[in-house]
Parts: sequence; C-alpha cells; structure tokens
Amino acid sequence: MKRREFITLLGGAAVAWPVAARAQQVSVPVVGFVRSTSAADSTHLVTAFRQGLKEAGFVEGQNVAVEYRWADNQFDRLPALVADVLRWPVVAIVGNFNSALAAKAATTTVPIVFTTGGDPISDGLVSSLNRPGGNVTGINFLGGVLGAKRLDLLRQIAPKTATIGVLVNPNRADTEAERRDVQAAAQAIGQQLIILDVRSDRDLEMAFSTFVQRGVGALFVGGGAFMSSNRELLVALAARHALPAIYSTREPVLAGGLMSYGSSIPDAVRQAGIYTGRILKGEKPGELPVMRSTKFDFVINLKAAKALGLEFNPQMLSLADELVE
Repeated sequence: MKRREFITLLGGAAVAWPVAARAQQVSVPVVGFVRSTSAADSTHLVTAFRQGLKEAGFVEGQNVAVEYRWADNQFDRLPALVADVLRWPVVAIVGNFNSALAAKAATTTVPIVFTTGGDPISDGLVSSLNRPGGNVTGINFLGGVLGAKRLDLLRQIAPKTATIGVLVNPNRADTEAERRDVQAAAQAIGQQLIILDVRSDRDLEMAFSTFVQRGVGALFVGGGAFMSSNRELLVALAARHALPAIYSTREPVLAGGLMSYGSSIPDAVRQAGIYTGRILKGEKPGELPVMRSTKFDFVINLKAAKALGLEFNPQMLSLADELVE
C-alpha cells in the first residue's frame, strides 16, 4: 500500500470511528440525571435511582444510558447543565426541585421527572397533581411539614430544654412551610424557639455563637441541600457545644449527629426511577399523577447519645428504623 493511500485510509477511519461510537451510544435511550447538589452527596441517590430503573425493567449500561450532571450547590450552573444533557439528546430529565425548574424552563417536549419536598403546584412545576399535563411529573415527599414530629422527638430526648434553636436555609423552596410548621407546633406546646437563617459556613458559626449566648439547649436543623452539604460542620458544631440535634435526613446521623426524622429521599428517587422507566416504555408524563412518597426514616446514633450523656428510652429505640453505633 502506498503511503498516500495509507494516510487516506487512516483519516477515513478517524472520521468513521466517532460516528460508529455515537451510533452505539444512541442505540439505547439516554436519560439526563441533573441535581443541584454534588456527586459526593448523592451516591446513595444514584443507587436508589438505578434500583427504580431496574424495577421498571431498565439496567444502566444494558438497555439505558444515564448522563449525570452536578451543580455542586451553585444554582446558576443548572441552565447550562440542562442545556448540556439536552444536546445528547436525552429522552428524559430527572432532577430535584431546582434542576427540574431549570429543565422546565429549557424544554416543553422532553419529559421531566422531579423529586421535591415542596408544593409542586405553588412552586410552578405542575398545574395539577392528578393530571399534571405538559411534559412534567414526579414524586412529592413531605419536606416542610414534619416540624411538629421532629420537635416532639427532640423534646423527648431533651425534655428540660427551655429554648430550642432552629436553623433554616431561606434559599430553599419549602423553607417557609417548614418555618410555619415548627412555629405552630412550638406555640401549641409553649416551646420557645430561636430561628436563624443560614446561607454559608460563616452563618453557621455565627448562629451557634448566638445560640450559646441565648441559652439554647437543643437544636432543630431544617432540610435542604445546604444543610446536607454542610452536615459535617453542623455535626461538629453541635458536638462542640453539646447540643442534642435532630436533622431531616439520615446522612448527618451517619456523620456523627444525634438523630434524624424525615421523608426517605432515596425512596422518592427510587420512585422517580420507576416513573422514568414507565416514560421510556411510552407513557406520557402529563398523564402520570404526581406520586406522594410516604416512607419515613427515624435514625438514632447511639454513640452520639452516649457522648452527650443522653439515653433513649426503649419506646423511642423501638420506633427507630436504624440504630447507628
């Protein structure tokens, strides 16, 4: 073979290979999985999503591909991340509240499956829960309306606490519902609260200083991505100031926090995986009712309790879904 012929053949192969590779990539449907959080904070959610897909008959790497994008809690990155997955193109986008809003703003045709703890109607995701219409549906877990239950659990472990400190992130969609819920619960039983907004690490440090100065004896930590991403700092600050604390998700408890009670977000994401599978099979998102996730997790860290000199009664221990030692 002549040198020129060899170069021509090699060049042709170089052009043909990406085309063949792309053909192989698009031989299975591609789903965009976009979240406002970080990959490190979402490993368990990816596992849950894959489980949901599997229950619907889809296995990543076999008959479906998933493109993952993470905003690392920088919400302004979400439009670009959504645009990126739309270029594949994807047949559906799955995301939490903020990423679902960004996806809805970007497309009216690609199906969107959300998970949110807020009100999907008032937050602008859908116009109806039973028949969402359009290209959006999803899973609604209870996020901001579990304050009364968390407050009750906290008071059971710290019954003599006169003042409870509450941390909330005002940038979260369902923060106001959460704030109203815990305030109403506290007012009904005569419990004094100090509620502080936090948006940064510095805010957290200052909030704990304020709590100490004002005699706070226990801590109620609101939900959301900011709290989850800063769970190690929250747990460390609570331990440093010897404050019994309750969180909305299990991750801070696994990191050394005292206890948590809240909707199971992994279960909600698993259900989103099932819905995604149904859409891949041809169902229309607008005809899939928004599903209410009803699984809750109560997690107790016995080691943290011992360090605080606290002891859970047998009844509370029997109610726990998970004990961390």
